[in-house]
Amino acid sequence: MTALLQNTSFFRDKKIESYTLLKDQGYCNENYLVVADGVKYIVRKLRRDDIDRVFEWQVQHLAFEKGITAEPLVFDSKNGLMVFSFLEGEHKRRLDKGELNLLAKTLQKLHSIKIDAKPITLDVNTGTVEHYQKEYALCHNDFNPQNIFFAEEVKLIDFEYAGINDRYFDLASVCVEFGLDEQGQKVFLETYFEDEYNVDKLEVYKGIYKAVCDEWFTESPWSVVL
Repeated sequence: MTALLQNTSFFRDKKIESYTLLKDQGYCNENYLVVADGVKYIVRKLRRDDIDRVFEWQVQHLAFEKGITAEPLVFDSKNGLMVFSFLEGEHKRRLDKGELNLLAKTLQKLHSIKIDAKPITLDVNTGTVEHYQKEYALCHNDFNPQNIFFAEEVKLIDFEYAGINDRYFDLASVCVEFGLDEQGQKVFLETYFEDEYNVDKLEVYKGIYKAVCDEWFTESPWSVVL
């Protein structure tokens, strides 16, 4: 790993003091905590070649400009590496009211990002979702708790599945992943929408998210609307 890092221009003139493989940090990359010249970095060794990494890197930059992710430092496509600043924070499985409010505000910022891309579609049975008007936004599409850091602010990581989708998909995934009860959903959604929202549509998208999770490890559930 040291030789690979030093072959990347960013680390070439730095003293690499340590690198540690982070466990349970996703299936599309190997993630390392690297300390070089006394500074911590996150280095991702890209494992899959069926992901649009150029688009992912573009989303990372736009999200950083919104203040909701780590600073992107290097994309070395030749060596299959991405380098980011180190984020302080912790992953959580259960959220209190304040944390739900922070997460809702972060999603508002993510969904406000403008980017030129076609909507994705899901290769699962979407059923009654076609009865609801689409509310397209740039979505993360993979809100498992390992992709969210909680500190004074909420930061997001791992944008490899980001794309244009109905914003209710992200909202539903948060409700499912964090096991929000009716009161938790109410706090989260009222903060996000600052107005009325569609509970029935949310329930449909919760079902869709669960179906995507069921298919996640057998085949990719994502495709693009042409």
